[in-house]
Amino acid sequence: MKFITSRIILLQALVSLSLFCYAQETVTIKILETSDVHGAIFPYDFIGNKPMESSMAQVYTYVKKERENSQQQVILLDNGDILQGQPTVYYSNYIDSSSCNIVSRVFSYMGYDAATVGNHDIETGPLVYRKVERELAIPWMAANAINTITGEPAFKPYTIIKRSGLKVAILGLITPGIPSWLPRNLWPNMRFDDMVESATYWVQQIQEKEKPDVLVGLFHSGYNSSYGGANAETPLNENASLLVARKVPGFDVIFIGHDHDKLITKVENVQGDSVLVLDPTSSARYISEATIQLSLDKKKRVVSKNITGTLVETRRFSPDSAFMAEFKSCYQKVDSFVNQPLGEFTQTISSANAYFGPTAFMDFIHSAQLSITNADISFAAPLSFVSTINKGIVRVSDMFKLYRFENFLYTMNLTGAEVDAYMEYSASLWFNTMKDANDHLLRFRQNADGSMATDNRGKVELASRYYNFDSAAGIVYTVDVSKPDGNKVTILSMVNGEPFDTAKTYRVAINSYRGNGGGGHLTKGCGLSAEDIQKRIVASTDKDLRFYIMKFIEQQKVITPKSFGTWKIIPEEWAASGAARDHKLLFSYTGND
Repeated sequence: MKFITSRIILLQALVSLSLFCYAQETVTIKILETSDVHGAIFPYDFIGNKPMESSMAQVYTYVKKERENSQQQVILLDNGDILQGQPTVYYSNYIDSSSCNIVSRVFSYMGYDAATVGNHDIETGPLVYRKVERELAIPWMAANAINTITGEPAFKPYTIIKRSGLKVAILGLITPGIPSWLPRNLWPNMRFDDMVESATYWVQQIQEKEKPDVLVGLFHSGYNSSYGGANAETPLNENASLLVARKVPGFDVIFIGHDHDKLITKVENVQGDSVLVLDPTSSARYISEATIQLSLDKKKRVVSKNITGTLVETRRFSPDSAFMAEFKSCYQKVDSFVNQPLGEFTQTISSANAYFGPTAFMDFIHSAQLSITNADISFAAPLSFVSTINKGIVRVSDMFKLYRFENFLYTMNLTGAEVDAYMEYSASLWFNTMKDANDHLLRFRQNADGSMATDNRGKVELASRYYNFDSAAGIVYTVDVSKPDGNKVTILSMVNGEPFDTAKTYRVAINSYRGNGGGGHLTKGCGLSAEDIQKRIVASTDKDLRFYIMKFIEQQKVITPKSFGTWKIIPEEWAASGAARDHKLLFSYTGND
């Protein structure tokens, strides 16, 4: 028996040695990914009129350095949401739209190999994103965005990139939550399929047809599949990237985004294999980097893989001087555009207090929406966590502080009962049910043990995103934080003194994100289906709301922002005490942006 065992051990050793000798070559492929750049092309914030620590100019510095390393093959990818954000891309999308888009030019100059479409890229509208698609010399992918006429993907589903004779397959997926956020005219003849189902189909197709040596996922979708009350079984999950990593075998690396978070992790899939997952936050602050070392035998077949990952912080690098020179004229045009004066504000306004009651900041947006639509009621939320417009000359750049996204403005028909349900839903997201004056006014995210949750920077987090904290204008109401959810809001009257009628139909001004069901106010709050919502839309602006607010300011010339004071939180003593306490929690953290 000992003799047989010794023979087996010797045989195993000889097999291992022969395999070692047979593997004659090691190829290193380094894949670099950007995601959610949101127009951060230059190291300058055209909204805040100040330098930025991160930009594509700095990404390129690192990319050039890595390409100089002859011991590795570099692949450069982008994961979507680059066409919206900084005025740089707004200018190229809508103001100088006849020229080649700045993103197309930057991708070409930097030598990107492939990219995935993001939801905010779709938000720019088909005239913009199809133009960019035509200009790009690389595949722009979204396998689960389906053309409803042909049944085929509306964008390229995947691509094959060859390095050192090896085939690297890149599969692109987009978050399927778009129909809940964006008007249908922005995604004509399209549907967005479930990511797990789509990945299952396309991985099989890729493996059978292409037989790749490396399979990479490039998913514009986050990692928290429970976000917004969803779970792993929720169809069309917005953030299904880790679900795909676990449920769909075959991937070596999955690059993710959409959630603006930072992640480096390895996930075990259903076959017990390890999948590297990387998420580089947003605004070109980090580059996701996956290093794949492949051992090849004499027939160039992959014998083994060693995969590691990291996130590279771009503020460590200076902007590439050649990059800045190449796009200097674009920089100058955008700088001139954002500094155009629109009018004058007689006082400073800020969104910082919008979480604690009526503010001049929010009521200015309400007044613009009511003026533009001639609606009875306006719904709006702060679209930046903290945004300030200073007293004095108001410029185009200030409009990106005031209104962050390219939402359209809808006019919808809602009954009084639905308006009330809408406001109850908003209050349930926003306000805690206070026990006394020593309790929290706002609803914060909690850990399982009831303690206050914080993000990876140590900052406390609200239970819902700031852009879901809707207030209303056109009605007089109170929010009683001593009452349970569903019974907090009392609408007293219309602002003109007329009684508020739950049976009456009112014209409501609302942005297109909310007006398509985003945040759940119309669906979970009012109980409307997606079909019902579409029937309630009676009008829409043909340009983004920011454009119309700029025109509103130009017409007014001099504006004295003021709070309408048409709603309040009661009991007032409790609200004041809770607001003072929670304001410190939210804004004592110096990292707020």
